[in-house]
Amino acid sequence: MTHRPAADEYAPYYEKYVSLVPGTDILSILEKQIETIQKYAAAVSAEREKYRYAEGKWSIREVFGHMIDGEWVFGYRALCISRGETAPLPSFDENGYVDHSNYANRELAELCAELVAVRRVNLMLLRTFDGQNWERRGTASGKTVSARALAFLMAGHILHHLSGLHNNYGILPRE
Repeated sequence: MTHRPAADEYAPYYEKYVSLVPGTDILSILEKQIETIQKYAAAVSAEREKYRYAEGKWSIREVFGHMIDGEWVFGYRALCISRGETAPLPSFDENGYVDHSNYANRELAELCAELVAVRRVNLMLLRTFDGQNWERRGTASGKTVSARALAFLMAGHILHHLSGLHNNYGILPRE
């Protein structure tokens, strides 16, 4: 795959994620993010894992959990759409998912390992795509989206939340 998704391949809401992704080699970008995710998790002390920067905000553990949920959802959507699914795919209520999870009670190291594992599975899937798989479009959350755009959403979603971990939680990734 050699180009970025066009603006009509995803809902305007997702531009905030797509615009964060540098370049066009999405598979390499997704692969490199694994190490970055691990560095962010390694920078959090056990005492800070439950930290919330404000009332009603997710804890660091819950942010990682939300990234897991997003990775699963975007990967599933990419699978369905790449295979020509015509049925609309459901919406993703990120707050409801976190509320009904047990992320707050799981150690960050475990959450990080799960996120990395899901990313690796998604990479295995995406590496099987040919031109037609990347180009296919379907409907998710009532909006048109391409399989290519979903790969960029995976990357941009992680970048968005890692930036939030840095800016709102003061996490500086370990080198």
